[in-house]
Amino acid sequence: MPIARVLIIAGSDSGGGAGIQADIKTVTLLGGHAMTAITALTAQNTLGVTAVHAVPADMVIAQIDAVADDIGVDAVKIGMIGSAAIVDAVADRLDAPDLAGIPLVFDPVMIATSGSRLADEATIAAFGRLMRRAAVSTPNLDELGALAGTKLSGEEGIAAAAAKLIGQGSGPILATGTGVVAGQLTDLLFAEGGEPRRWLADRIDTIHDHGTGCTLASGIATGLAQGLPLPDAISRARDFVRAALLAAPGLGQGHGPMGHRAID
Repeated sequence: MPIARVLIIAGSDSGGGAGIQADIKTVTLLGGHAMTAITALTAQNTLGVTAVHAVPADMVIAQIDAVADDIGVDAVKIGMIGSAAIVDAVADRLDAPDLAGIPLVFDPVMIATSGSRLADEATIAAFGRLMRRAAVSTPNLDELGALAGTKLSGEEGIAAAAAKLIGQGSGPILATGTGVVAGQLTDLLFAEGGEPRRWLADRIDTIHDHGTGCTLASGIATGLAQGLPLPDAISRARDFVRAALLAAPGLGQGHGPMGHRAID
């Protein structure tokens, strides 16, 4: 079987902990071939983001075209998207015949681990187009609440927010980090009709967690590109994130990068 080809549409993290850099590590270590369309350049480290430069939408599309026209694409992962104009341009490109049937994993990045804001209101408002196209979207609780326009409270509130978005046409939603009960952290997968599927694991207490969302979404995309069913792709990606958290090298003065490494 040819190697699974994963196209990552996301921003660059100069500190190497998240964004394109984390995505490439994840796809590679999980056995895929990583390709990129960079949407923004960021100046950041473990303490925060000091500057952001959005790539023009036509250049983002040129990167996608270059990859799709020659190498081909088995799955797409979208992270930091840069601007509403890029959201619309990318959504239009993903509707083209050569990419229309390709599974998409959308990580609706709004705020970095350090707290720096990475998407404005217009960009967030445009995210609906990508969520309707996605095989799964992977918001954390803050992102899910912002997307649904509500403040979340408990699992019932999380379920209501996910149901609202799915009712508006969104694909499945994996709500990450939904709460700590008896030292365990839960992720919930919501889809139209039926009870949510849940994953529980012991919480790993560390500040070296920069790039967890990027890594999870890229891991899921790699699994889908390799033909795994969505629940299996999620399970493997979660295992990969946990292994990376445990192997974090302790770099930087703030939220340091994880230690991406191969898993059995």
